[in-house]
Amino acid sequence: MDFISVRYFPVPPSFRKETVHHLYGTRVAILAGDFMFAQSLWYLANLENLEVIKLISQVIKDFASGEIKQASSLFDCDVKLEDYLLKSYYKTASLIAASTKGATIFSGADRSVTEQMCEYGKNLGLSFQVVDDILDFTQSADQLGKPAGSDLAKDNLTAPVIFTLEKEPKLRDIIESEFCETAYLDEAIELVKQCEGIERAQELVKEKADIATNSLQRLPESDFRLGLEDMVMFNLERID
Repeated sequence: MDFISVRYFPVPPSFRKETVHHLYGTRVAILAGDFMFAQSLWYLANLENLEVIKLISQVIKDFASGEIKQASSLFDCDVKLEDYLLKSYYKTASLIAASTKGATIFSGADRSVTEQMCEYGKNLGLSFQVVDDILDFTQSADQLGKPAGSDLAKDNLTAPVIFTLEKEPKLRDIIESEFCETAYLDEAIELVKQCEGIERAQELVKEKADIATNSLQRLPESDFRLGLEDMVMFNLERID
């Protein structure tokens, strides 16, 4: 199934709420996330399913691995797209993949369905992360709740930057200078916008979204399957 054929139900404006980081700041948002994660682990332990407990425990290990991979590639202009996707899996997609796989384990689904749902969660998570990385270049500081280009400023080279580096040597010089001049960050952002880094990252998002949607083929037609398809499309809407 091609991703553009998926039925999509827009979220009514009355259902859309301000995010925690907009209302209370990034620090509170992070702490709230940590609290919710701790609560989920407590509930998970009480379900007494060892396979799922091991699955989520691996996610915690993945989080640490992702942070280490990110720290080891700062200002590395030779970072490959595959390395970026692996880091993104560790930091974002592994939790969604474990959640979708865990849900099918609890439901007693066939092992092949369980693995397909893991693929769905993985690719939904990767597309979500790449969308976030695109928005870092296309939205304002007010919309983001942080300065535009903040990932690049913190030496984190994301998909739009990696694609731009393939075409524009000047961006490498700016990054390797570690933004020694104040104007360099703005210049780097403009290069990403001008050299189709954002457009190629959008293609990557759609590729991962398509894989996620195709992974649902083993599920019967139902409102639940439509809801999972709509989740993919809702993420795509963020870069429309």
